[in-house]
Amino acid sequence: MALALPIFGQRTPVETPFEAGSGSGREQRAVVGGARPPKEEGNLPAVHRAVIASAIGNCVEWFDFGVFSAGVMTAIIGTVFFPAEASGSASLRSFALIAAAFLARPFGGMFFGPMGDKLGRKRVLATTIILMSSSTFVIGILPGYGTIGIAAPLLLLLVRLIQGFSTGGEYGGAATMIAEYAPTHRRGFFGSFLELGTLTGYILGAGLVLLMDLALSHDAMHSWGWRIPFLLALPLGLVGLYVRTRIEDTPTFQHMEEEGKKSQSPLKETVQGYWRVIVMLIGIVFLLNVADYTLLTFMPSYLVDFLDMNDTTAQLITIGVEAVMITVIVPLGALSDRIGRRPLLITAAIGYVVLAWPAFALMQTNNPIGVTAGYAIVGGLLVLILAVIAATFPAMFPTKVRYGAFAIGYNISTSLFGGTAAVLVGSLIDVTGSNYIPAYYLMLAALVALVPIFKLTETAGVPIEQAGEKHAPKPAGSGAR
Repeated sequence: MALALPIFGQRTPVETPFEAGSGSGREQRAVVGGARPPKEEGNLPAVHRAVIASAIGNCVEWFDFGVFSAGVMTAIIGTVFFPAEASGSASLRSFALIAAAFLARPFGGMFFGPMGDKLGRKRVLATTIILMSSSTFVIGILPGYGTIGIAAPLLLLLVRLIQGFSTGGEYGGAATMIAEYAPTHRRGFFGSFLELGTLTGYILGAGLVLLMDLALSHDAMHSWGWRIPFLLALPLGLVGLYVRTRIEDTPTFQHMEEEGKKSQSPLKETVQGYWRVIVMLIGIVFLLNVADYTLLTFMPSYLVDFLDMNDTTAQLITIGVEAVMITVIVPLGALSDRIGRRPLLITAAIGYVVLAWPAFALMQTNNPIGVTAGYAIVGGLLVLILAVIAATFPAMFPTKVRYGAFAIGYNISTSLFGGTAAVLVGSLIDVTGSNYIPAYYLMLAALVALVPIFKLTETAGVPIEQAGEKHAPKPAGSGAR
């Protein structure tokens, strides 16, 4: 997978001096926009391994979405696993399966998250990646409705629920792993590679479907070709499992363990002590999910089903915009180490309020250039969020409940607003006849998210061991609250 490894050893133009630490998790306070902190030699090879191990899980997760949500694939899935007389379009049936799988994500977050706070990040992440990749693989071998009747959609639903359950423990742990390994003054830089994994996985999945569709005849693609992308998820997951078993648990978790500060009941402590912060997280993730799943899950089918665009053109526009997002996400993550996370989040939220409608107006032109420009506006604002969330969200909570609190809040919001985005927006377009429904939903989500974003404490430059604590230091010169 393309994780742009050479960049790890380079300093980007927007990076600031950083304190690497000794790998023990003890770091002196860094100052955003202030004096240069003392520079120490850190265990950067260990940081690189942790980043790769985390990003590859996100890659597996979004490889599945890239395959499942590709315009031609949603139509095939909705046809192969359902009777011909089923209500709704084939694409909407596929989106309903995606939404149903998200029902399991909060339960996965509540199960795996507190477990990660008690047993360690590494063990849980090894479990989630193999469950995710195995579930995607199983879809590729399931018989269709024509072979086993009603059992086909029921089995597919069961597999999607298992996939959703395992995914519920994946993202919170992966982001926590990077945040707890990364040097304080480069947490945004290294954290951005997690979402680089997201975009890479999506492009791999969607690109593979596109290549298969171009290489095979219509009959071959619909009879057996569609299965191949799903089957390839298992070897990708095995690579990720191997990488994850080769790393140590995070220095921050080990330090907490050595000092005997682990919570004995992390789920109870999380719910009782941090519910207000979790609600804030849910509000911010509302915008992230509506933008993320609208762009990466719904838009390919939107261009085909509602704008009557050719399958191939739609996929090329989608992949092209996301390829550009890949090129800017790491510099943006590094920029957040310099100016803070909040400015990028505020810019994105206000941008969606102001620019969502014009972006979708450009898409209505049915001109490939106009469609690409509108798509690029939505993607450009999204990448501002993606670049900083892996550094922002873990730092909202203290170490002893970080994995669980993050996983619970993130997955409740994702279940409510992420998995439902495609089917809700698609259904509302069918009912209202308005192709601007995605723009209105993005504007609503942005207005809601602005409230917790403005209340968010800036944590750029604050050591991760102190982030989320009641008396955590505030970085000077960053405009932090």
